[in-house]
Amino acid sequence: MSLADRLRAAQDAAAAEAAAAAAAAAVAGVPEVETIDAGLPAADAVETVPVVDAAPPAPLAPPAPAVQPAPIVPVVPAAAVQPPLPPAPVAPSHRRAPEETPGAEVANLATRRAAVGGADKFAELKAAVHSEMLKQLGPQLYEADVPSEELGAKVRATLKDVLAAQDRPLSTADRAQVTKEITDDILGYGPIEALLADPEVTEVMVNGPQMVFVERAGKLTKTPVQFDDDQHLRRIIDKIVSRIGRRVDESSPMVDARLPDGSRVNAVIPPLAIDGSALTIRKFATDPFTVQDLISFGSLSQRTADFLEACVRGKLNIIVSGSTGAGKTTTLNVLSSFIPNDERIVTIEDAAELQLKQEHVVRLESRPPNIEGKGAITIRDLVKNSLRMRPDRIVVGEVRDASALDMLQAMNTGHDGSITTLHSNGPRDTLARMETLVLMAGMDLPIRAIREQVASAVDVIVHQARLRDGSRRITHVTEVERMEGDIITLQDIFVYDHSRGFDADGKSLGGLRSTGLRPKFLEKMEHANVRVDPLVFARDGVA
Repeated sequence: MSLADRLRAAQDAAAAEAAAAAAAAAVAGVPEVETIDAGLPAADAVETVPVVDAAPPAPLAPPAPAVQPAPIVPVVPAAAVQPPLPPAPVAPSHRRAPEETPGAEVANLATRRAAVGGADKFAELKAAVHSEMLKQLGPQLYEADVPSEELGAKVRATLKDVLAAQDRPLSTADRAQVTKEITDDILGYGPIEALLADPEVTEVMVNGPQMVFVERAGKLTKTPVQFDDDQHLRRIIDKIVSRIGRRVDESSPMVDARLPDGSRVNAVIPPLAIDGSALTIRKFATDPFTVQDLISFGSLSQRTADFLEACVRGKLNIIVSGSTGAGKTTTLNVLSSFIPNDERIVTIEDAAELQLKQEHVVRLESRPPNIEGKGAITIRDLVKNSLRMRPDRIVVGEVRDASALDMLQAMNTGHDGSITTLHSNGPRDTLARMETLVLMAGMDLPIRAIREQVASAVDVIVHQARLRDGSRRITHVTEVERMEGDIITLQDIFVYDHSRGFDADGKSLGGLRSTGLRPKFLEKMEHANVRVDPLVFARDGVA
């Protein structure tokens, strides 16, 4: 064997030994540096001195990696290595993985996993406790004759016992959270209970279990409140509607209902609601707004309030018009408060919302069909029936269908002083929509006959709107005069002045302004012994 062959063999053997030793050192976690000892005879050792020297000649270093197989690590001269050796060149990839993940990321990952696991356990615990509560209390939760205070005490006592019997450790904060959520589900309205208790929230809108919006000061904002799933939301909806004897299911997927405080509720469930059940609750104050509240809010002026009070006492027929959420029902409540206490009032609504303070009030509420599609009692049926109840005033919560014809008939048959609301964009549109609703009754009446009926029955239109800044303002107080040809003539008495614009915060600076025109129905009011000061109609800027 030639000297070159022997030298190459010695280098291969030395390289293999160095690689094995380095791998063992990496596994043990201790850097290992070995010098090359080929174990050659003395003559051969002299020949191979350049390989182990601290500064080996350049021609001899490259050949080693050129002939080595891929798994073998190249020879590293001892003098060129600075201990400790970095493990990257020799450690297998599966042993480097823990060192490649930053410590912060590992901690965050662990925290996230723990949080997810904790949330799952929390949900399971809540479901288990809720189920056990229902088993123990059973029908007591739905007994109408049990006072709410007594039921609340039973629920809290049972909940305490159930939580104590759980084998899962709970911190004080977790225990309080579980107690609150389950109590809200059983005694209240689940996750939205806190929103309904917030006096600044005027409307709660649930667009599926994961998306809840509220209205504050006329502006919509999204909340972090969520339901567990659509079934959780459905349970709350069923709880609301069942209390007033209504139902919502696949055969009847829409429902109008109300809360005990009169707040209006509308619910739509799948298949009509594509992204999950939708729930809308328009809150009404436990203590109804008074006319002074509306004046302080800027909804109307003191002069306009005095005039409207005279109109109600003078037994004029009034329609409160406006868009959805413009405050029509609140204004109707305020106008109804002007009715004298010695008159019999019959109120008719889809869902009872009016909060009249008079003593002699009969409240009627429509009824949807039962599961067989029978037994429905409409607003129109109630208006017809109210005529047999000897009313002095008929107050209809909202006219939205053929009941408009019966409402006009009531106004034209001696029941002056009736008040109702109607959706429209303005005073002129109010009359047009009234005509359309009358046509829905199926009567083949000519338009002129309908318009004559409207002109004869309706005296005043109070139109209300929600402005860009979220405020609700009365924008028109309009007299319905008479027929001229085929057109009903209208005369604005008070009009909202938009010319003053908005302040730096976007609040409207306008207000109701008198047009200076005196209405023709003043004579009719005098027949009811009600007189209006002529100065009310004086033009002196914003009223």
